[in-house]
Amino acid sequence: MALHTRDGGFVMPNAWDGLSALMLADAGFEAIATSSAALAATLGRFDGRHNITRDEHLEHARLLGRLTGLPVNGDFEDGYGDTPEDVAATVEAAVASGLAGIGIEDTSGNPDQPIRDFDDAVNRMRSAVDAAKGRIVVTGRTDNFIQGRPDLDDTIRRLTAFAEVGADVLYAPFPPDLDALTAIVTAVAPTPVNVLISPADRVLTVAELQEAGVKRISVGPALYTHAMQSLQQATQALVAGDLTAATTGIGFERISELLARGTN
Repeated sequence: MALHTRDGGFVMPNAWDGLSALMLADAGFEAIATSSAALAATLGRFDGRHNITRDEHLEHARLLGRLTGLPVNGDFEDGYGDTPEDVAATVEAAVASGLAGIGIEDTSGNPDQPIRDFDDAVNRMRSAVDAAKGRIVVTGRTDNFIQGRPDLDDTIRRLTAFAEVGADVLYAPFPPDLDALTAIVTAVAPTPVNVLISPADRVLTVAELQEAGVKRISVGPALYTHAMQSLQQATQALVAGDLTAATTGIGFERISELLARGTN
């Protein structure tokens, strides 16, 4: 929690496998996170549809922590269960697995009604906090903006309620603009706020986000999709017969060096 309360806060990038986690650790980041979307994609599944199990995500998070020795925040969707008791069990399992943080969303996994009712979402957050007992950082997240519900007032209402039941960090991905982000930060202060990259209208710098009062910056699946863009370009070059462009990349000596650090 100390990273969230110091001046300036910190950047917490999201890894998707062992090597990406080792690269982030080698770059000097102080904490990393999983990305439910990136993890699902690596397994050929859709995110947010209950296609990843609690145990699969826990095993993935343990791998990242074991290899890097860094605090790991688990992007654990809706807490992997239909009831508040299920959410509590997920938090307990995350604590037992050595995670430093866990995110719980107000999503449902149901495309027809993707956001849970207010009372249900708050009850689930209360259950998560009660199970955490201060042993793990709990992030309360509402996905209103990315689920087609651009309601700033309801977003602030949900985040405020999450804080009132004890969430340590608050998070609403992609508010429409900097004014909306500032409104969120102001409304929930002094609870720290996480931002996914930036507001929806433009990408800001880390310094600009920190100036707005953001304490934690994550990138979700963005690093994974950046890597996949490079792969797509390489495959297109291969189809065109350009072996040089298709096979130019990081040397395996560098990969072996990073893997050796992880095994040690």
